[in-house]
Amino acid sequence: MDVMARAAEIEAAGGRVIHMEIGQPAAQAPLAARQAAARAAMESPVGYTNALGIPSLRARIARHYAERYGLDVDPGRIVVTTGSSGGFILAFLALFEPGDRVALASPGYPPYRHILHALGCEPVLIETNAASRWSITPEALAEAHASAPLKGVLVASPANPTGTMMTPEALATLAATAGDLGIRFISDEIYHGLDYAFPAVTAASLSAEVTVIHSFSKYFCMTGWRVGWMVLPLSMIRAVERLQQNLSISVPTLSQFAAEAAFDGAAEMEAVKHGYEANRRLLSAGLPAAGLPEFMPVDGAFYLYADVSRFTSDSTALARRLLDEAGVAATPGVDFDPARGHHYLRLSYCGSESDMREGVERITAFLKRG
Repeated sequence: MDVMARAAEIEAAGGRVIHMEIGQPAAQAPLAARQAAARAAMESPVGYTNALGIPSLRARIARHYAERYGLDVDPGRIVVTTGSSGGFILAFLALFEPGDRVALASPGYPPYRHILHALGCEPVLIETNAASRWSITPEALAEAHASAPLKGVLVASPANPTGTMMTPEALATLAATAGDLGIRFISDEIYHGLDYAFPAVTAASLSAEVTVIHSFSKYFCMTGWRVGWMVLPLSMIRAVERLQQNLSISVPTLSQFAAEAAFDGAAEMEAVKHGYEANRRLLSAGLPAAGLPEFMPVDGAFYLYADVSRFTSDSTALARRLLDEAGVAATPGVDFDPARGHHYLRLSYCGSESDMREGVERITAFLKRG
């Protein structure tokens, strides 16, 4: 957010900034989604909906699991949420009590631990490495649990900030280990659909007891619409319903109409995904030539997490200079990994191909100048 604020200052003064700092798609939501929202605004009362979500949207999400994963999901297990952020809050409140320990991969998305802290829980960061493809292993989970009992573990595949994915075998083994140890398993799947190295597998196919959190923000380019969903064990539905009723009453109505229609825009979204793939190839080839040959496997999402340790031990300072001197906004890794993030930058490649090409050129010139 600090990088974005500084970028806005530069732009307000007439400068040009290449935005590679935030995971916000440059493309619009599917046309069908925008048209559905406009139609609903003009023709229907925009009132509260059922706390669990509009029934037709819940049914359409269930159908999505059949179409994408070949999985039969009861619409009664689906809860519509205010983005994935609302899903995390609801899941954490329903699953955990103050003081509970919840395992997270490091590097990882900072709000996981920030929300847990705010709710009085204890995030337990498990450092990952190249040998585990930057994912929590069953052995590491069991070791953390043995030191003090864990109540939950959260994984993301594809992951933010790394863009790496867990193989289907790794995901299944970790979920089974969590189940054996009595640890609740939460799977963040908001980047599903944006998988390049191999197809993503939903944890919902592994067990009816896992909690899956998803969103329309990334694949469907609907960040500002603030609508997502969860697939829950049936035993959690009533608790989550009561929480939603009290915290927000319901998810924004127009966003729900738009989300249901968004599934009809799959062809548009696949074209957007192909653009990300082109940007992925561009960065994967261009950054080594710029002097940044080391980055984590770019399996999915739209992030590249680059090792900048040959240039600095302070990625925050490097990001500041990169923005001020080269006009490229990038995110320092310290928020994603407090222990090792000073040596990393996250580059988001969800902008236009021309912007990404210019961004690589500017980074190359900046690093060569020293």
